[in-house]
Amino acid sequence: MTVRLYDSRAADVVDLVPLVDGQVSIYVCGPTVQSSPHIGHLRSALVYDIWRRWLSHRGYHVTLVRNVTDIDDKVLDLAAGTGEPWWARAYRVELEFTAAYTALGILPPTYEPRATASIPQMQDIITRLVERGHAYPAADGSGDVYFDTASWPEYGALTRQRRDDMVDATDADPRGKRDARDFALWKGSKSGEPSTASWDSPWGVGRPGWHIECSAMSRRYLGPAFDIHGGGLDLRFPHHENELAQSTAAGDAFASYWLHNGLVTVGGQKMSKSLGNSIFAADFLAAARPVVVRYFLGAAHYRSTIDHHDGSLAEAEAALDRVEGFLVRAAERLEGVRLADAPAVPQGFADAMDDDLAVPQALAVLHETVRSGNAALDADDAEALGVAYHQVAAMVEVLGIDPRAPHWSGGAHDTSAAPLAALVERLVQERADARAARDFATADRVRDDLAGAGITIEDTPSGTRWSIA
Repeated sequence: MTVRLYDSRAADVVDLVPLVDGQVSIYVCGPTVQSSPHIGHLRSALVYDIWRRWLSHRGYHVTLVRNVTDIDDKVLDLAAGTGEPWWARAYRVELEFTAAYTALGILPPTYEPRATASIPQMQDIITRLVERGHAYPAADGSGDVYFDTASWPEYGALTRQRRDDMVDATDADPRGKRDARDFALWKGSKSGEPSTASWDSPWGVGRPGWHIECSAMSRRYLGPAFDIHGGGLDLRFPHHENELAQSTAAGDAFASYWLHNGLVTVGGQKMSKSLGNSIFAADFLAAARPVVVRYFLGAAHYRSTIDHHDGSLAEAEAALDRVEGFLVRAAERLEGVRLADAPAVPQGFADAMDDDLAVPQALAVLHETVRSGNAALDADDAEALGVAYHQVAAMVEVLGIDPRAPHWSGGAHDTSAAPLAALVERLVQERADARAARDFATADRVRDDLAGAGITIEDTPSGTRWSIA
């Protein structure tokens, strides 16, 4: 068993060799809680949830840290003039993200630190960088502190760029920079900014830059060296490049591997406010059962771009319905049948997941197993059916898409499922009793009533099955 992953820094698929045998530590850049989550945020969080589930299935003890950036230029700008304190807005939006993640069945991270809770740790790293000659306070007395990109020869290693070819850093006022490519570690407070968004520091009252936040939080919760750093492809530069530079320049080994998930487009176009094509998480989750949304967002390879178009969710619904229908019918047929133990997941599924989390290939194995299971069902081969049933159940559990899981029963789309099932089951039993009494007129009437309501029934050697047509 060897799990392989595409390391963005190495630009190659490599073997995962954890720093501590049997344990995997993961840091994922979480949301900047400035405004409501969109489907791109859901996709990113889901990718690392599937990674975590698979690594756990492979026997690793996984520690996953996903941060919340609750202090940022945009958080302050969007709160300004609204009458809502910036910290209240940040927390309100954070709750929206949490609700969306929960609805999608994403497991809570091991730790979910907020940036504002690690200010002393950020200042410690900045102090080390200044002492090592890799950072400098602005000479104009503004209180700004910048990372000196020219002082670190390895700057650009993650994205394989030459410093001379890099664009200027736009994350801070260039008022005290030595070079336009230097980026902010600490930002001196400005007039008009709320006093609650400033902290004392050796360089003056101010707040942290964006990049230093993740370096501090990953170090605080995972240590100076950890296994995997993850995030969206759009974060590779400048965010992750700057994280790597400042942490290693401060003397930390930082991440062994870098994972980056692909983005989500809409109708072939990148989501943007100017195009007005952003799809917010709450709207997307209301458009279909959340388990269907999870299937759609998780079905592509994690490094690929997902394009959402009209019909995307319907296609996902149809695919998941085939799986759900098999599981329900197989469970009915196998009730009371003693089965031999079956492998947890088929070898083909495991091989695909071990190969850089190749979910599309793993789903192909899932659907092929459903097809073979349906063939066994038609042939009334209980032994083959039992193997297929257990394998399908194991695969959907690993992927977090088991439609029968209790988590999905609380969704708005499922509120009528239990009463409907109880009503249909009662009518099916009424028909069975009528047939047993040779009251075929009543039996036919019940069948016709069900058919008129869109319920199809099928008489089999193992009993009557019903489904919604």
